[in-house]
Amino acid sequence: MTDLIRGYGRGLVAVFVGAVLVWGLVLIILPQLAMLERALTKPKRQLDSSIAAQLERDAFNCISILGQYAEAPDTPAQSGGLAVPSASGMAVPSASGMSAPSAQAGSRPYILQCDRATTRKKMVRAAGTEAWFNDLYDLPLLSVTDDLPIAQQIEVARQIAALAGDTYQSLLISEANAPRLSVGNFAALTQPVLIPLSDAARVAENAKLSNQLLGVIGLRYSVEGDVYERIGLIILVRTLVFAVLATGLALVVCYPIAYKVALATPPERAVWLFLGLIIPYAIVELMRIYAWTAIIDNKGLLNQFLLWTGAVADPIQFKRSALTVFAVIVYTYVLFMVFPIFNVMSTLDRNQIEAARDLGSSTWRVHWRVIIPHSKPGIAVGCIATFMLAAGAFSVPRIISRGLQAEWFSQTIYNKFFESENSNVGAAYSFAYTLVCFLIVALFMWLMRTRLKDFASVR
Repeated sequence: MTDLIRGYGRGLVAVFVGAVLVWGLVLIILPQLAMLERALTKPKRQLDSSIAAQLERDAFNCISILGQYAEAPDTPAQSGGLAVPSASGMAVPSASGMSAPSAQAGSRPYILQCDRATTRKKMVRAAGTEAWFNDLYDLPLLSVTDDLPIAQQIEVARQIAALAGDTYQSLLISEANAPRLSVGNFAALTQPVLIPLSDAARVAENAKLSNQLLGVIGLRYSVEGDVYERIGLIILVRTLVFAVLATGLALVVCYPIAYKVALATPPERAVWLFLGLIIPYAIVELMRIYAWTAIIDNKGLLNQFLLWTGAVADPIQFKRSALTVFAVIVYTYVLFMVFPIFNVMSTLDRNQIEAARDLGSSTWRVHWRVIIPHSKPGIAVGCIATFMLAAGAFSVPRIISRGLQAEWFSQTIYNKFFESENSNVGAAYSFAYTLVCFLIVALFMWLMRTRLKDFASVR
């Protein structure tokens, strides 16, 4: 800080520090705090008050539909009268069952809203815990059954609506005074899910090496013949393993490139090599990813070439291979690995390499004892950047695999936010994923014996 003040003056340094603090607050701290607050908030639809309100709506819809049957003339009912809720929440009976129904007992068709109008509602609770609406709030067991006359069914539905409405109002008060934050959304990540399998399928699945490994680490287990999997954790672990493998592949590919450009090529030729590396990245990332689909498709360039040469008889399903996703990720983020390594490697005095060779060191030993130790900060920065980008990759696995491969964790988070409209659980997944990635990066820096100040050598 003293050097900055001496070089730029107190005014410019103050502006710079203020800008950094604002940037960190607005783009890092506040979004993460907002995500944490949402992750600790129980989804509204899982609140007891929401279940009571839904029961009240179902009862009123049941009354509305039954009223149409009660007013109809006494003629035999036609088959099929399933009432389907509309987009606005109001139930509308289907046209197939509206021909002169009877008001006698057992004369109406099945009505979804009346079937749901029961005080025997299962509440949302932790795994392994069951709770029922009527037991929790000391309500009578009431249900709208079709073995009663229509008038009595309507009366029962009215009683259910009244009980649900009163309970809803009292729950609103109690929930408003109760603590809003909990860790229940994070528990969804470790929630075991029953996997329905036949006996033959269970034997075949248990024989797979991947499932055996999941069993060793506790992500897959059996209870009385039923198979359970912690799907959230399985996707998380699989994504992290894939991200680590993609990072390792990127390092293997990019280290020789950086060495060639920085130390094994005259400066005037290195410029052309870098231009050849950078020019493709002038194209928008999504366009480059979609271009890969034209290469790996069943009728793409690669399969057409293999078929033309007779190397294969049928197209290779590249979209089903995880290696394809790895290759596209490496291609997409190659510059994030190459540049840090090149920048540090280019500061190495070539005389050290010549001295090592004069002393009889082999090429491998020169890299291991001279070049790699000097390039360690660049390797660390490149690996961290590539790992974080690969772990958060969404467009590459989604576009390349087209749903034919197991989804990555970023896709799971997206589905929680926008497909299932369960943003609270999605926020918990996102925040937990961020913490896990930071822990992996910290572990990597410890293994590499790299400190934050070592990154200052990476320009």
